[in-house]
Amino acid sequence: MTDNAVAPRTPLTPLTPLTLLGTGAMGTALARVWLAAGHAVTVWNRTAARAEPLAAEGATVAASAADAVAANRLVIVCLLDDVSVGEALDGADLAGRDLVNLTTGTPAEGRARAAWAEARGARFLDAGIMAVPPMIGAPDSGGYVFYSGSPELFEEHRDTLGVPAGTRFVGADPGFAALHDVALLSAMSGMFAGITHAFALIRPENIAPKDFAPLLADWLTAMAPAVHQSADRLQSGDYTRDVVSNLAMQVAGNATLLRTAEEQRVSPELLTPYAELMERRLAQGHGDEDGTGMVELLDLRGR
Repeated sequence: MTDNAVAPRTPLTPLTPLTLLGTGAMGTALARVWLAAGHAVTVWNRTAARAEPLAAEGATVAASAADAVAANRLVIVCLLDDVSVGEALDGADLAGRDLVNLTTGTPAEGRARAAWAEARGARFLDAGIMAVPPMIGAPDSGGYVFYSGSPELFEEHRDTLGVPAGTRFVGADPGFAALHDVALLSAMSGMFAGITHAFALIRPENIAPKDFAPLLADWLTAMAPAVHQSADRLQSGDYTRDVVSNLAMQVAGNATLLRTAEEQRVSPELLTPYAELMERRLAQGHGDEDGTGMVELLDLRGR
């Protein structure tokens, strides 16, 4: 089930009041959008002074996290980490509350926090925010939030949750929101590693980064459809399907990449881990595949 567009409210539809724990950069951005949309918002922050600016915009500042939780049935948490969530909610009465955790965490933390919340009488959603604060409340920014956990909670509150950013429900397993979040962020990290290496290669030369940047962006865009090809091969289990540049060819080409780095006096450390994985897969006799089969090398479950 997915939901990328929030249905418009009619003038008679009541706006759900909510509590927000955490008024850092992201929490503040979220609170401001809910306030601007007309929601009654109660906020709390461990450092009280950081919540006070929101009072001038109409928020109610609670003296404690427990007081903030008591104020509303819908309680949204946006703190530093899972430990902070446990500390903030320690002693709060969660019975009958709908707890939505926007704090970045791991799938295991999401599942454990769901069991913890449900044992205290709360419904629970975990979430992964695919946005930075300036994207919150900007419909054309492309930002959205993954949600997983109680389908009933999501259905009841998705209009409210969709006010700051688009919503995508990815399953009843509370760990799935974090898993989707971290998987996308991991892919982003690999892309940034490649971008960093590319700029390092041209840095010693008379090549303006601003002139090179459009070429780099266009090339990455052209390569992006490879994710769909990889998905098809993973679904079928046939890593040789419609391969254009096989692993044997890619490994041979890596030598040029590494020699160029040496010539430019650029460290190859962002490239070598991936190149070594490719060489291992080739040594296992999979030269006719593309790189998709390296997923097998990363899967530790059978070891």
